[in-house]
Amino acid sequence: MKKTFYSLSLGVACLASASVSAQNGLRAVQPATQQLAGRGCASMEVLNDQLASDPTLAQRMAAIESQTARFVADPVAKRTTAAVTIPVVVHVLYNTTAQNVSDAQVQAQLDVLNQDFAKTNSDASLVPAAFAGLAANTNVQFALAKRTPTGGATNGIIHKYTRTSSWSSNDAVKNSKRGGDDAWDATKYLNIWVCNLGQGLLGYAQFPGGSAATDGVVILYSSLPGGSAAPYNKGRTATHEVGHYLNLRHIWGDASCGNDLVSDTPTQQTSNYGCPTFPKVTCSNGPNGDMFMNYMDYTDDACMYMFSAGQSSRMNALFATGGARAGLATSNGATAPLVAGTTAESMKLYPNPASDQVSIRTAMDTPASNWTARVYDLRGYEMKQTRTSDNGTLDVSSLPAGFYQVVLTDGVNVQHQRFQKQ
Repeated sequence: MKKTFYSLSLGVACLASASVSAQNGLRAVQPATQQLAGRGCASMEVLNDQLASDPTLAQRMAAIESQTARFVADPVAKRTTAAVTIPVVVHVLYNTTAQNVSDAQVQAQLDVLNQDFAKTNSDASLVPAAFAGLAANTNVQFALAKRTPTGGATNGIIHKYTRTSSWSSNDAVKNSKRGGDDAWDATKYLNIWVCNLGQGLLGYAQFPGGSAATDGVVILYSSLPGGSAAPYNKGRTATHEVGHYLNLRHIWGDASCGNDLVSDTPTQQTSNYGCPTFPKVTCSNGPNGDMFMNYMDYTDDACMYMFSAGQSSRMNALFATGGARAGLATSNGATAPLVAGTTAESMKLYPNPASDQVSIRTAMDTPASNWTARVYDLRGYEMKQTRTSDNGTLDVSSLPAGFYQVVLTDGVNVQHQRFQKQ
């Protein structure tokens, strides 16, 4: 077993099946029946590009590694880790009917994620006896969002037509101005973009610490369960990429006999493809050899079926105090919004427009002291610099001029108002 070093590892390319850099632009749409040459994942290329363009990212990732090391070294913290359900919004970007995957297929993908991360997948029994004791329930689950960032009801799935026939890993799919769809608040939702990826790519993810505007996972539409990207059509591409999103590296450490920062995954020489025969010994890791059935290798969907306990601890660190994705653990994105009761008093905001303070008033024009407010811009991002006082006054002095959405609640009823900041 390898020793874990908590330092920032840049690694090497993981785009095994693409001969051209993933940043070179868009490519033609792949035929629906085309079989991919190998599992293509651009997560490390994306990370390396982000590190090159943002000098502060390395510092943020180093801080995440330090917090992870403290968590992993604390047996009490690991033992008391509570289960986390992550709200998910799926952005389906389609140019053809085939690319517009159904809501049922999206739900099937969520089911695969939940089974794989809970070790309830039907093929978990195939883990070799040598590794069976390391196979882990990660305590991470996923639910389609029921509440939008502004408090409205949703089914967590967005279908959007695009004129773009094929996407690369340049994050254009995450930008509505470039034909994609903007991310929801990344501190409260896991954004998954389902689209037609070119260049032999099955998917890519952003590691913790990157920009909120591009945070999330991108997967090839035909890799969803029942899709046409055999042998990568059982939903394990999403499992692999969400693993990256939750701070897991490729199991071979993106180097010859490299380090994936996890202590219980055997060191292996490089990525595995297809369905290797156990044991496959490399890097003097006998007698058990490579853990090629791990979700963070490159084997076929049907031949990967486990996370290790060490990988689970690494993911759980993100949700602990000070963790890079702790906001997901407290998000209400997977909770349906309350419907205002028929007897609830209608609220109003005064003055509107306002420059410094807004009063939350009842229909009788009295201060609504038992109501609190959250303010969002028109893109759905919460303006946390605002605050509600005990007398029902909302301080908006620090907001830039513009229009905003206010979600009011008394703990039972929810109302939506809009106001202008001058």
